[in-house]
Amino acid sequence: MRIFLALILGYILSIFYRSFLSVIATPLMADLAIGPAELGAMSSAWFISFAVMQFPVGWALDRLGPRLTVAACMAVGVAGALLFAVAPSATVATIAMALLGVGCSPVFMAALYLFARSGPPSTFAGLASLFIGLGSLGNLFGAAPLSRASDAFGWRPTMMAVAVLFGLAAAVAAALVRDPPEPAAWRKAHDDGVIAGIRAIVRIRALWFLAPITFFAYAILATTRGLWVAPFLEQVSQLDRAMQGNGALAMAIAMTAGAFAFGWIEKRLGGPKRTVLASTLIAAALFAVLALTGHLGGLWAIVLFAAIGIALFNYAILMAHARQFFPENLIGRGMTTMNFLFIAGTSAVQIGSGWFIAAERAAGLPPASVFAWLHWLFAGLLLVSAAIYALAPARPPG
Repeated sequence: MRIFLALILGYILSIFYRSFLSVIATPLMADLAIGPAELGAMSSAWFISFAVMQFPVGWALDRLGPRLTVAACMAVGVAGALLFAVAPSATVATIAMALLGVGCSPVFMAALYLFARSGPPSTFAGLASLFIGLGSLGNLFGAAPLSRASDAFGWRPTMMAVAVLFGLAAAVAAALVRDPPEPAAWRKAHDDGVIAGIRAIVRIRALWFLAPITFFAYAILATTRGLWVAPFLEQVSQLDRAMQGNGALAMAIAMTAGAFAFGWIEKRLGGPKRTVLASTLIAAALFAVLALTGHLGGLWAIVLFAAIGIALFNYAILMAHARQFFPENLIGRGMTTMNFLFIAGTSAVQIGSGWFIAAERAAGLPPASVFAWLHWLFAGLLLVSAAIYALAPARPPG
């Protein structure tokens, strides 16, 4: 309970900050005089700094403990949140997003670290799924409520209010997070550094089969929800701002429902591998259907986006699969290495999708065709990743 109370607000805001730009894209782009490529780069700045921070965060969790790690990083994030709300240019806003990435980088990993150190491995997937489900409220707040607040008060005052909330989350985390007890022999095992820990993780062969799906699955979901839902509904479905926000909200609600459901589904399917594989194949099929029929109507497209949100939010279960292969002295670095792949993939897919859409538009393709090709690409990446993941062992030998 202490772990949830200490970190859940910070995680809700971490989820919010990785997906909110799609909803305020129209007024933000008009205010800062930028296009889709600059918007994609701005969003990716959060993911790049978040990803790079996973390596020092993993070392710090194992060596210094979660309390100091979370407090120091979230203080940087508060500065970034305030800076974004007053940013006079795209460059400053991009720097602010990078600082926010630093601030959000240890929150979920600290929770997973404490779950892993506090209970048996059999409880890890359920706790992680519950934490993600509650944290996914950030997706909800970053959808229709954000759209309405931005329309009513402006995007800058709205983001200043969120910055104040982030400051509150940082204060709560600093006050409530406690380091787990560390026996002397266990601490001695942590005397290796960041690089040595990464090398040890890389030598775990089973993780190589998990790497592609880790890199692409969450990245495609986060990019769809965080950047392109509202532009798709505006340009292809011809929906107004309110309906764009409702579409983003529907996908966010679906993702939240999926996060809660995956812990239950994992137990029914007999382990994380079957769950992740089935959900990824379903999501690939849904993207193919969206590519073929998404232009038919706004409501139909919203239903498909929501279905993708449910099917592809398998983040916690994939992390639970990887957790089985980490020795006790590498839990922090192991989980943050996996999280690096999640977030680095998201950064790459967001930048790449921004360039892809800009290039297709420059070639003269209509919006419906541009997004159809993007969704075909997403379906293909998921299918290839799932094929490689199918070769991964379900659990460690013995």
